[in-house]
Amino acid sequence: MTTSSAVADVANKTVSFEGKSYRIQELGEDTFTVLVEGVPVGRIVYSFGAANGVPEGDAATEDTLYAIGEAWFAATATA
Repeated sequence: MTTSSAVADVANKTVSFEGKSYRIQELGEDTFTVLVEGVPVGRIVYSFGAANGVPEGDAATEDTLYAIGEAWFAATATA
């Protein structure tokens, strides 16, 4: 696992992690696409009380998407 923390900005629909900014785009209830510069790199899904990351290609790892998902879902739960 990674050691740095992802930081979600719900108002701008972004998550910053390891020096990159990821845009979050809603697909459906608890399902989001994660984009870098307009290109999808994976999806984050909240199911059974946990964030899950699914990479699309090799631009982002499952661990990266998990960290992004955890930050995003924690921030939206309190927003």
